[in-house]
Amino acid sequence: MENSNGDSTCHDALALVRRASFCWDSVGFFEGAEKLLEVWFELPTDDDGKLTGSGLRTISRESWDAVLEKVNCKILSVKSNDVTDAYVLSESSMFISDDRFILKTCGVTTLLAAIPSLIELVQRHCKVSNVRDIFYSRKNFNRPELQSPVHRKFEDEVAYLDKIFSNGAAYCLGRMNGDRWFLYMLDQPIPRLVADQTLEIYMDGLDEGTMMAFTKEKSKTAEEATRASGISSLIPGAIIDDALFDPVGYSMNGLLDGHYFTIHVTPQPECSYVSFETNFPQESYSDLVGRVVELFRPKKFSYTLFANQHSPCGTSLHAVNGDLVSGYRRIDTDYREFSNSYNLTFCHYVRLDSPRKPSGLLPSLMSTR
Repeated sequence: MENSNGDSTCHDALALVRRASFCWDSVGFFEGAEKLLEVWFELPTDDDGKLTGSGLRTISRESWDAVLEKVNCKILSVKSNDVTDAYVLSESSMFISDDRFILKTCGVTTLLAAIPSLIELVQRHCKVSNVRDIFYSRKNFNRPELQSPVHRKFEDEVAYLDKIFSNGAAYCLGRMNGDRWFLYMLDQPIPRLVADQTLEIYMDGLDEGTMMAFTKEKSKTAEEATRASGISSLIPGAIIDDALFDPVGYSMNGLLDGHYFTIHVTPQPECSYVSFETNFPQESYSDLVGRVVELFRPKKFSYTLFANQHSPCGTSLHAVNGDLVSGYRRIDTDYREFSNSYNLTFCHYVRLDSPRKPSGLLPSLMSTR
């Protein structure tokens, strides 16, 4: 954050110089907001909790390629540790553990089309088809009309999912005429007996000077972008797999101690967006949220924290000190509790120097679904 008006003026001037040397207009619009799918399968285990058959990690790369073909994206690289395979994709990321599948895709990908193929693949390879839990979520799109028909409205996504799952429940958190977050999950009172938590941060209106690191004009390699932006110091010691796209854009996955984090960057000024996601267990996420926001300095951001009763943070509502994100004002907080022992907090913030939306007619909801 800038400490004085003079520092802010110098930073803004530097951003203008950099923008003049790089033609953003030639890049065009890209929908950075991702669709996120997380599926847990019920696999047979022994008394010690160890798998007695094949888990998802034994499925071949070719089989995952076929699933991703339905989504219109492909695998670029993969890094692994003892419990997770982390794939960087042409549009975001995929994480595979023995009984959990996570797929996060941006742009105009058709993520929901992966579900039938995924269930069939697990049934064929692992000899089971029982889905223990499913979570599908996303924030509102900037240009929903560019999406495939099923993804243009959340109501249509819910209708699609309801044809596959008989006990789904759909939710919307946030303002219907502003930033909001959609969630679809199974409505079942079966608590998970191990800790589970996911923090996501969605940032819009990013600092142009910071965004230059995620262009080929500024950074020649992904490693250079990771280092120059400060991402490499967010979670020290992590195994990092990163990709810098041509001419702009960036994705990375990180693995540490059985957990993951991932960052995706759309740097174009007209649609700048950054997402951060992790399942690292913490008693408090205040410091991590503050450091991520400080790194990218968005004009506005939202976060969701999804946790169950066994998570170290306990109730997600108190895991972030909501009023102490430096330089930002919290304008929305939503909290939900679910029958499966999970709880969820959604918060939305605006930077203190960001102008408020003028009063008057509200924009059409069709433009921000």
